Amino acid sequence: MSKSALMIYEDDNGHYNVGDYIQSLAAKGFLTEANIFINREKLALYEGEKAKIIMNGWFTHTKNNNWIPSPKLDTLFVAFHINNLAKNIILSKEGIAYLKSREPIGCRDQNTVNLLTKVGVKAYFTGCLTLTLDRYKKENIEREGIYIVDPLYNYPQSKYIFYSPKTAIRGILTGRAFRLGKLKKHLKNIFTEELLNTAKYRCQVLPGRDVTEEQRFEVAESLLEEYSKAKLVITSRIHCALPCLAMGTPVIYINGFDNIVDTCRFEGIMDLFNCINVDPKSGIFTANFDLKDKIGIDTLVKNSDKYIELANRMRKICLEFADS
Repeated sequence: MSKSALMIYEDDNGHYNVGDYIQSLAAKGFLTEANIFINREKLALYEGEKAKIIMNGWFTHTKNNNWIPSPKLDTLFVAFHINNLAKNIILSKEGIAYLKSREPIGCRDQNTVNLLTKVGVKAYFTGCLTLTLDRYKKENIEREGIYIVDPLYNYPQSKYIFYSPKTAIRGILTGRAFRLGKLKKHLKNIFTEELLNTAKYRCQVLPGRDVTEEQRFEVAESLLEEYSKAKLVITSRIHCALPCLAMGTPVIYINGFDNIVDTCRFEGIMDLFNCINVDPKSGIFTANFDLKDKIGIDTLVKNSDKYIELANRMRKICLEFADS
């Protein structure tokens, strides 16, 4: 039996993103015998046994040149994202040749499809692999609890600004430290105080010091278990919102991003869930679903089923790859 590998991730400022590990759990659903961990930023350096790996996610976060995966890795490109920060590394002459050898490339967002098509690589839209996490779905349960997960996390927040003396100085110099009340103000425009006061708050970016890879996967599974039983989840993390669709959990995505690094990730994905778009300057918001009043603890939210066809196609592709 051939070996299989899962991606693990480098910390950013001493923290790790649980959403990355949720993406790896999605891949693990198909590569059930995955027994090798490979750092996403060091795929080119892998020299172990030949192994299958699903290339879902955003690569070259650290802007290194270790991009083209090792020939020891049998890669499947599905739910692949090329961020604007990384496109010059990934779409080098050598990088394009490699992607052409693995085409067609399944892309997490339409922007990635467009980037690849322009350079002659066959590509198509798949959505995110976390849409296949229905194995965590709970049937015939009474849902309880409203979870708010990293809402509008791009807004100034004290836990990020005052994380260290260096970040505090940067926050003061940029003026972000003086706009700390904006998050609460904008949320109060959308949600009732009762909901905001009684909701359970979760964060998907956590301190990474002395936390093993196994523990990080356990945290990811623990959060999925909580979301799978929730009455409603409100989030600005796509790797919280998309798994909720797969698990049948009512979810609302709050979009307050205006930076191209973030917005290039969203085209095609935003159509899949209930979304509230907030102008980060004025707080004025619009929704892509029927929203007549503030959202409260008794507001009923129904998910769209647009994701199902995408999830089924990815499931078929990944199973065929695992069995090949």
